[in-house]
Amino acid sequence: MRQKKIPMRMCAGCGSPIAVRTVLRQVEPGDQVIVCNATGCLEVSTSVYPYTSWKGSWIHNAFENAGATLSGVETAYNALKKRGKLDDTYKFIAFGGDGTLNETVNGVMRIPREYRPLVSYLPGGSTNDFAASLNISSNPAEAAASAMRMKPRSLDVGKFGERNFVYVASFGAFTKTTYTVQQDIKNMFGHFAYLLEGVKNLDTLCPYRMKITADGEVFDGEYLFGAISNSTSIAGLMKLSPDEVSFDDGKFELLLVPVPRTPATMQALILALVNKDYYDSEGLIFRHVRHVTAETAEDIPWTLDGEYDPGAPVVEIGIEENGVTMLL
Repeated sequence: MRQKKIPMRMCAGCGSPIAVRTVLRQVEPGDQVIVCNATGCLEVSTSVYPYTSWKGSWIHNAFENAGATLSGVETAYNALKKRGKLDDTYKFIAFGGDGTLNETVNGVMRIPREYRPLVSYLPGGSTNDFAASLNISSNPAEAAASAMRMKPRSLDVGKFGERNFVYVASFGAFTKTTYTVQQDIKNMFGHFAYLLEGVKNLDTLCPYRMKITADGEVFDGEYLFGAISNSTSIAGLMKLSPDEVSFDDGKFELLLVPVPRTPATMQALILALVNKDYYDSEGLIFRHVRHVTAETAEDIPWTLDGEYDPGAPVVEIGIEENGVTMLL
C-alpha cells in the first residue's frame, strides 16, 4: 500500500483514533511497533485501498483472531532475536474488545510463563465486561493513559478443556446472545444490541440437565443458567459485589440458576435477580471454587468471554493462578 495521508474517516467524536495515538506515543524512541487490528471501524477507516494511515507494520485479521495472530508474530520475533538475526526492539499491540482479549490471552498462555509478555487492555468492544470489573475507563484516551503508567497486576486465568478464558465461562439462558448478535448491530447499538437479541431468544429458554462437581460438592439437576466467572459483571446484566470477587485469589465464582419447581422457589429466584442478592438466596447457588467438572448427556454450547464453544459431555474447568500480568 502507498503510505499517504488520507482524510479522517472515523465518525465525529469517535474515541478510537485518540486511543491509538495515545498508545503509540508511549512507545520508546527507536522501538519498532507491530499492530494487529481486528475487523472493525478502526481497521476499515485506516486502510482504504490503496492507502494506509499506519507508518509502521500493521496486520489486519478477522474479528477475534487478532490476539492469536499477534502472539504468533511475537513468538517468531523472540526466536529470531534469540538467534541474533534481529537487533531492533519491537512492541506488539492488538486493538479490540472482550473477544480480542480472549484470543490474546489464549495466545499468551501458550508461551512459557517466564517469557509471557505483559498485556494492556483498552476496551474497544460493545460491552467490555472485564474492563468494567477492573475499573478500566470506557474513555479510550483515559484507559491508554492509565495503561502507560506501567503498573503490573497479576490475574488468574480460567482453563476450559484445552482453551483459556479471562473472565467467564457460561451456559444456558442468553449465553447464545453473546455470539449470535451481528457485528453491525453491535456497532450501531452497543450493549443494547445484546438486550435486543436476548428478547428474540426468550422463546428458546429451556432447562439444561447437568451434574456439576465443584471442589467436591455435587449439584445434580436442571439449570436455566450457569457461569464460572472472575468478574463483577456478566454480559452487563448480572452484577456481583466487588467484595465477593478477587481476581488473583486462585478462585472463581460459580453461579447456578436452578429451574424453579414451586411458586416459593420461583419467588426466591425473582427476588434474588431483582435485588441482585446472589449469595444467600434459596433460588440460586453461589460458591467460590477452584475446580469444576460439568457432566451432561448431551453437548451443551458454552460461551467463553462471549466467544462460542461447542462444549462436551464432560468439561474440566480449572484455574491457572496469576496466569497473565496486565498493565492497569
